[in-house]
Amino acid sequence: MSTLDPARFDPASFLRDYWQKKPLLIRNPWKEWRNPLEPDELAGLGCEPGIESRLISGAADALALEHGPLPDDRYDALGTAPWTLLVQAVDHHVPAVADLIQPFRFIPDWRIDDVMVSFATTGGGVGAHFDQYDVFLVQGLGRRRWRVGGMCDETSPLLPHDSLRLLADFEPVADYVLEPGDILYVPPGIAHEGTSLGNDCMTYSIGFRAPSVGELVDGWTEHLLDEAGDDDRYTDPDLTVQDNPGAIAPEALDRLHTMVTERLADKQAFARWFGEFSTAPKPSEIDWSPDTPFDPEQVAQELADGTPMLRNPASRFAFVDRVDGAVILFVDGQARDCAGDSADFARLLCASNHLRVSEPLAEDSEVISLITGLLNSGCLAFETGEA
Repeated sequence: MSTLDPARFDPASFLRDYWQKKPLLIRNPWKEWRNPLEPDELAGLGCEPGIESRLISGAADALALEHGPLPDDRYDALGTAPWTLLVQAVDHHVPAVADLIQPFRFIPDWRIDDVMVSFATTGGGVGAHFDQYDVFLVQGLGRRRWRVGGMCDETSPLLPHDSLRLLADFEPVADYVLEPGDILYVPPGIAHEGTSLGNDCMTYSIGFRAPSVGELVDGWTEHLLDEAGDDDRYTDPDLTVQDNPGAIAPEALDRLHTMVTERLADKQAFARWFGEFSTAPKPSEIDWSPDTPFDPEQVAQELADGTPMLRNPASRFAFVDRVDGAVILFVDGQARDCAGDSADFARLLCASNHLRVSEPLAEDSEVISLITGLLNSGCLAFETGEA
């Protein structure tokens, strides 16, 4: 697993001075950099159904976009024109790519989206653009030139293009060439443009989620509507005769407003909903569900034997602490209330992708029940010779 050298990269300083403030070039901070994926493997993923991929080809002023899955012979027909293959959520399919996320977990897990991997030939790129989220661009193989510009927003003029949001006015203020192991951090809204300097350019884009106000309001209110009962209605048992029947009285407005705002302002309910919302998995073809479901006795024996467990890389895990010491564990959009030893296990589970459960947790019936459910849903797997 690749790890960052603390002597060359300090997360606390980075968060203080750069996170969502300004770009940063980080020259190879890894203790030992190894490119985790071969170009041929990425090309194969681009042809797989159920995996989101895109092919961008042509000169910078006439880029064309194709969505995957790509035909097996598509690459042979590309010729000498520049092209770029982008494959989304490669961390769900390649453990070595998933390992790239670990060094960046000084950012909370719920903020991490996925690892997109790109391969480009000489001159290949996706044009000048900006993202609405933070991204670490890790150079895996070959060399890429990055030009970085200023802040953009929804009013920034774009080039006319049916599929790509390319900036019409891009004025770079910094110019970098990244070698294998180098990292470029780009905050949200900052214009940037990457161009491959060879036929073997691979870049790993570790992107972060940034829910918009619209997404939060839409999701939270939809949840409240689903939860609202038809009998939960306005009442006014203290109604009195008013001078004008056409008036909506201040007392009625106050009562109506309270009916709405009390639901919207329920922080405990919002925390449970957001945990489910933020861990909802992306569609994935990865299914770790066992052919034969585990029973608690089998799980107890595996734990007693010290068998380690792996988290499904396509699954999302998070937890919220409760004031009583219990936690709400969220896995793939499902909430589970955990107290005592099971709360301790939930925290352990969310801290590590690879874990071994020891006594007394391994003997607790609630922990065993929780693990059994997660194994049978495909969120966890025991690390055996077949895993």
